[in-house]
Amino acid sequence: MTSEADSPFSWLRLTANLALSTMGGIGMWSVVVVLPSLQAEFGVDRSAATLPYVASMAAIALGGLFMGRLVDRIGVALPVLGGAICLSLGYLLAGLSTSLLQFTLIQAVLIALLGASTTFGPLVADTSLWFTRRRGIAVAICASGNYLAGTIWPPILQSLIATQGWRTTHTIIGCVSLVVMLPLVLVLRRKPPQEPVATATSQARRLGVAGISPGMVQGLLVLAGVACCVAMSMPQVHIVAYCADLGYGPAQGAAMLSLMLGFGIVSRLASGLVADRIGGFPTLLLGGVLQAGALVLYLLFDSLGSLYVISALFGLFQGGIVPSYALVVRELYPASEAGTRISAVLMATLLGMAVGGWLTGVIFDLTGSYADAFLNGIAWNFLNVGIVALLLYRRRMRLQVKQALLF
Repeated sequence: MTSEADSPFSWLRLTANLALSTMGGIGMWSVVVVLPSLQAEFGVDRSAATLPYVASMAAIALGGLFMGRLVDRIGVALPVLGGAICLSLGYLLAGLSTSLLQFTLIQAVLIALLGASTTFGPLVADTSLWFTRRRGIAVAICASGNYLAGTIWPPILQSLIATQGWRTTHTIIGCVSLVVMLPLVLVLRRKPPQEPVATATSQARRLGVAGISPGMVQGLLVLAGVACCVAMSMPQVHIVAYCADLGYGPAQGAAMLSLMLGFGIVSRLASGLVADRIGGFPTLLLGGVLQAGALVLYLLFDSLGSLYVISALFGLFQGGIVPSYALVVRELYPASEAGTRISAVLMATLLGMAVGGWLTGVIFDLTGSYADAFLNGIAWNFLNVGIVALLLYRRRMRLQVKQALLF
């Protein structure tokens, strides 16, 4: 097997990255499914019960920044190996928690900060280094791992929690994670192909953003990532509790979450194909606009059938947003900075999920309904669309000026 980009080994490595991301992604979704059980066992209100999720997403965001830099320096294999071990240990200890605070600390530090953070941004960045012609679809496939986790795990976890209890369920997750993830790490030992310096330099010059420094562009992308995922978090984090409040039961909510994330996988794959044709920026803008439309639908309809349809549409509309950020970063910055810069932006999206999940719980506790929470999400969504539209406009201005100078 060759180590060149777009080679058969590139696709084998992508398969391993997808499997690792799917397994590690359980660290993002198990805490959503267990939310009602935690609220009941520890006797806390809705906003307090969301704290493990908030802490988890914030920890993954922080861990992703550190892991991205580490990957740029030593490669991806060792960080992912350590992450697999910490993830497994975290679930084993979480099942023994005696308080919400203890559960939150274990979830945040072992499962999220040291575990799941290695299986999202770093793996997406690693995948981007192994593809050139098919980078869009390859990154989309890898980024689908956490959505594939969200599709597979919630129904399984809900069933296990109902029959075995949430503590035993966490013990099972810890054992399965270790057995599945350790062999997959062996595929990641090979170093990625090196991008020629001349290619990286010419790419950075050709695809810059007019009138905005590279650091400012990075900052705006981070802010856009936070904003889009504050909006995205409301249905994803609270759909189980929302269905329980409406009288449909948590099982229906878990099924909707699975449906939402399943269609999110379809969206991510389709967005990768689209991005290979039109680029990362237009694909990112399209996803933001469509997500706003789906949030409006949640405000207008709340019957059981309509919620299933809207959840599917929401997944279909917003699934391509996150991988598009990775493609935008690779269009603007050299490969040597991929781990740090992609992880920074992708971890900002998780920070947005954390803030949005907590903020939605606070709004619910204050108002007694999710209507104002949906309005809050829509407002954040418009901030995201505005930032992306601005960057796309300025980038096109730069390209037009360069073309005019050539002629």
